[in-house]
Amino acid sequence: MEKRMIAGILVFSLLAVFFFFGIFQLHPFGEPGQVQMDDYIITHTQNETGTNNGVTSVVFDYRGFDTLGEATILFSAVAGVLLIFRRVRH
Repeated sequence: MEKRMIAGILVFSLLAVFFFFGIFQLHPFGEPGQVQMDDYIITHTQNETGTNNGVTSVVFDYRGFDTLGEATILFSAVAGVLLIFRRVRH
């Protein structure tokens, strides 16, 4: 077998193992596991962040780095598409 084929099978196998491990770690649908976190956010949002909107405070204050990462990925995807489809002038 080629080295690329072996590497592909190895990567696919590792992804499959992580996928199935993640599925078995999920809690059953309809049974929330983090009720304490929900209650904490509802109770302390206005005092800790100074906003009245709980969704906005979670997106920008509690999960700010996550939102920054998502925005970076979106920007990179748009820049990649623009680079692929741009017209080259000679």
